[in-house]
Amino acid sequence: MNPLSRRAFLQSAVALPACAMGAYELTPSDHAFLEDLSRRAFLYFWEQADAKTGLVLDRALSNGAQRKGRSRNVASMAATGFGLTALCVAFERRWKNPNEVRDRVRTTLRHFVYEQPQRFGWFYHFVDRSTGDRVWSCELSSIDTALLLAGVLTAQECFGFDSEIPKLAQTIYERVNFQWMLDPATQCLRMGWKPETGFLRSAWVAYRENVILNLLALGSPTHPLRASTWYRFRRDPIAFQNYAYIGRGALFTHQFPQAWLHLQNVRDGLPLEIDYFHNSTTATRAHRAFCLSLRSLYPSFSENLWGVTASDSNIGYVTWGRAMLRRYFDGTIVPCAAAGSLMFTPDICLPTLRFMRESFGDLIYGRYGFADAFNPQTRWVSPDVLGIDLGITLLSAENLRSGQVWNWFMQADAVEQAMGQVFRPSSAIS
Repeated sequence: MNPLSRRAFLQSAVALPACAMGAYELTPSDHAFLEDLSRRAFLYFWEQADAKTGLVLDRALSNGAQRKGRSRNVASMAATGFGLTALCVAFERRWKNPNEVRDRVRTTLRHFVYEQPQRFGWFYHFVDRSTGDRVWSCELSSIDTALLLAGVLTAQECFGFDSEIPKLAQTIYERVNFQWMLDPATQCLRMGWKPETGFLRSAWVAYRENVILNLLALGSPTHPLRASTWYRFRRDPIAFQNYAYIGRGALFTHQFPQAWLHLQNVRDGLPLEIDYFHNSTTATRAHRAFCLSLRSLYPSFSENLWGVTASDSNIGYVTWGRAMLRRYFDGTIVPCAAAGSLMFTPDICLPTLRFMRESFGDLIYGRYGFADAFNPQTRWVSPDVLGIDLGITLLSAENLRSGQVWNWFMQADAVEQAMGQVFRPSSAIS
């Protein structure tokens, strides 16, 4: 996939197909499949969260058994943010007793207000699930804190009738000092901080999953960033075949922010006038086309068997960026690549997921849904599932089915305030 000039991007992007979601009608069997997939994903967040802290394991064995080794009790902030949102979906759909779900949300938020170690409101990337203590000398992570906040604000809106949950959620959000994390040289948010060495050298200088981080920073009621910081990170135009879009990151970088942010039919003030939702539908279609271009190497790839994003692999966890795909790719399929884009392109993602289950279900479909990754040629299957990958699967499926996650998050006062600073309505792209 090659960089594209701004002029070429503008000329080609407008001609690309829009998301099929508005015209896509789910069949009864589609609904049954998505219900089963979603309930299994939710079960992970219910079973793999600590009942006293609410912290959700970063990963677990796909059969629900306890892992051994260093990661057996390690939770992540991002998985917990997805988990809070999963609880909201379960409450709405009555997958569990509503009072039990509400109690779990309240317990989780209380832990973050009163117990969880933090600095200026920012949380460590990986922590012990039972105590919340930092593990692996990891960083205070700006993006993982943002994904946690997304779940916190979703819970605030979902449980707005509760006497305590909205106040707890607001306390967590108001405590985050976005100005402290801002790099004065680039005017971009830094990726993190460590007590031993200070701020990480890396900052969010290019369009990735930081979209949600930046908008939360703009909407902060206590430590907001200026609207000008929204325009500081690069939007790199990319071309593949007849597809043009921005963002050279893995597919999850398009999906994670928009699991909560509904950016369809709005544009920011950049000269490119990007509709980020349409951009992500294009990125998904381009990704599928890229996978199909590899069929000479991996003949099992097809119109209904594709999808690669950051995941487990036979050589360990890999981000599967373009350089990694060129050097190490072995034909691994990652189900959440298609699942995470259900909300963008159901016409190509839903048949793909159904084909995976029908063709490989005995190998890859279990207690929590799809295994994290598998190789259809070698029959290698990851023994694990990952919280963030199940999370994006559940949230994307819910947005396709009802749009409810979008509805909750976009109703938050801070989100409305941030959106008003940088976005304006646009007509639908056809």
